[in-house]
Amino acid sequence: MRTLLRIGTRASLLAVTQSTWIKNQIEHAHPGTQVELVKITTKGDRILDVPLAKVGGKGLFVKEIEDALLAEEVDLAVHSMKDVPTELPAGLHIGIIPVRETPKDALLSVKYASVETLPQGATVGTSSLRRKSQLAAMRPDLNIVDLRGNIDTRLRKLDEGLFDAIILAGAGLHRLGLEHRITTLLEPEQMLPAISQGALGIELRRNDTELFAGLQFLHHRTTAIAVAAERAFLLRLEGGCQVPIGAHATLSGTTITLTGLIAAIDGRRILKETATGPLDQAEALGLSLADTLLTKGGKAILDAVYCAESPATK
Repeated sequence: MRTLLRIGTRASLLAVTQSTWIKNQIEHAHPGTQVELVKITTKGDRILDVPLAKVGGKGLFVKEIEDALLAEEVDLAVHSMKDVPTELPAGLHIGIIPVRETPKDALLSVKYASVETLPQGATVGTSSLRRKSQLAAMRPDLNIVDLRGNIDTRLRKLDEGLFDAIILAGAGLHRLGLEHRITTLLEPEQMLPAISQGALGIELRRNDTELFAGLQFLHHRTTAIAVAAERAFLLRLEGGCQVPIGAHATLSGTTITLTGLIAAIDGRRILKETATGPLDQAEALGLSLADTLLTKGGKAILDAVYCAESPATK
């Protein structure tokens, strides 16, 4: 392992916290290596006044970091896997996937204990079309409003009474030590998570075989298999992270179970299916499940979403 490594990361508190965890793990495993964080502002970080779905859903939080990686300005990049497009630039790969945090979404509220106990017409904040659609299906009476900004900003708006509840990824709250703010975690049966939610990915240059070998201690096989199935599902649907698509894989023995979802934005139509298969067929299972949903009406739902949003979304 070389003596100096540079990690490319977004500058948000959560991204820096995640990258710092990777930095600490590397320095512990390789005592002679110093790791530096290089903070990079992405397009998704700069645009805060427009819903993400209208900006374009692919690569919003990774492109500038990948450019730095290709230019050898950084040696590796740490991403939230739910932000990573299924198609990567030539010369790069997600070489390492560490152990996954909770994939579940979290409901946060000052006054109310659950989605079910929110009063009629309550205002709920989320920036995710996937969350909006599933929430609307559960509670069509709710007033669901776009909520952008970092976690501190979102929590402040909740505390100021601008929202009755907000929905965030449970993983981010756990990593920031804010799990005490979680009112309840939403089970996947209630709200299917985003593809790869809770998982991190370390992106490397394909020709950097020495670094790839040196970071193998961070790779978590079970997480990687689950993420592979979920991302194959997304790949077949050609979806960005801002499309109402969800998937969640679990492993048991030699079997993987994958549940996938395609939803209309208003929640009036949700297609959800579950399939199982052997671990070594995880990606094939994801592709097959996506095909099943597409043939059952998923293509028409996605076509309507793409027409309703910016053409750049697809």
